[in-house]
Amino acid sequence: MSLQLTLFTIVFFPVSSLIIAGIAKRLRKSATLSQSQLGRLLNITEETISGNRIIKAFTAQNFVQGRFSKYNDDYRKVSKSMVNRRELAGPLSEFLGVTVIVAVMIFGGRLVLNQQSDLSASEFVTYIILYSQLIAPIKNISTAVTSIQRGLAAGERVLAIIDTPDEVVNQPGAVKLEAFDKKIEFRNLSFAYNTEEVLKDVSFNIPKGKMVAIVGQSGAGKSTLADLLCRFYDPQGGGVFIEGRDIREYTLESLRSQMGIVTQEAILFNDTVLSNIAFGIENVDEAAVIQAAKIANAHEFISQMENGYQTNIGDRGSRLSGGQRQRISIARAVLKNPPILILDEATSSLDTESEKLVQDAIQKLMENRTSLVIAHRLSTIQHADEIIVLQQGSVVERGTHESLFAMKGVYRKLCDMQSVS
Repeated sequence: MSLQLTLFTIVFFPVSSLIIAGIAKRLRKSATLSQSQLGRLLNITEETISGNRIIKAFTAQNFVQGRFSKYNDDYRKVSKSMVNRRELAGPLSEFLGVTVIVAVMIFGGRLVLNQQSDLSASEFVTYIILYSQLIAPIKNISTAVTSIQRGLAAGERVLAIIDTPDEVVNQPGAVKLEAFDKKIEFRNLSFAYNTEEVLKDVSFNIPKGKMVAIVGQSGAGKSTLADLLCRFYDPQGGGVFIEGRDIREYTLESLRSQMGIVTQEAILFNDTVLSNIAFGIENVDEAAVIQAAKIANAHEFISQMENGYQTNIGDRGSRLSGGQRQRISIARAVLKNPPILILDEATSSLDTESEKLVQDAIQKLMENRTSLVIAHRLSTIQHADEIIVLQQGSVVERGTHESLFAMKGVYRKLCDMQSVS
């Protein structure tokens, strides 16, 4: 309709775009900082709730409240700045739209009145009406841009975790571990977290059906051995072999399906007792769950609960005692019925009575299984077929309880400190 007016209006678009882009850029920066502050605030909230007893015991309420108030205030300031910029985008786009229309009316009106345009007065009014209809979608685009920037800032934090590559994956051509029939071999194993060397040239075997215990001071590398066997990490030197084959050549699913793990901290879920014992197993027979609980010395206390096996045990099993949580973990391992069993200090945090019940359950669990036992309490592993003593990541002694005790070396010192004979 009018090349002059169209060229005139096009001049305003880059100006408007630069202004909106500037706001959007600052909005994204504020949104990123806001998400970071919110994450920190939620972390403090979760820690405060879960650590409520410790906070009260150390009379640290004022300290925790002060820390929460500081981060909450930081989050408030950042959020306020972000909201101000977000709300500014709408009015600013409205203002810019009206400004453009007014400028077009003034410029175009002069052209029409001075007869410097081919447009008649009626055509000019039509042009303005048509042009005004373009303003609304353009404003919506600017609003969408600001919303996208906030979404991108939140998405970046989530995707940074989701897109983190898994360092331990199935290798090309990995085969399925069908069954475990011979032995587990740790061969010249070396491992380091970053630059800190934890294991140094560790070698030993676990024949099928035997129990091997790993002992040593904290930081000696005991739990790392269990993690390497489960292939939560890959070693920097040497390897772990099952059936004479490096476990890196097996698929992760088939490897871990051969193993059952009972850790020092019982990992339970906010669900029923039945669901926790049958975790990861579909269409499980309740009778099998009850039988597993009996083997783990858990059936008696479960039966006395309000709804029996359908009782919800709370977040992380908070409605249970430490010994009860551990026995449910053992029942879960019994139900899985794995040929290889890993016990990582499963009784170290229990009282004497609970330890006796749990230890009895563990003895039942280890029957006819290949077991790797990591223990702080040496009284629980005296009947192991072999005891491996680690010191600073290296094997310094190995043998039965009697032979190691008679050597009067590192193991004897550990026993003397615990009054084990």
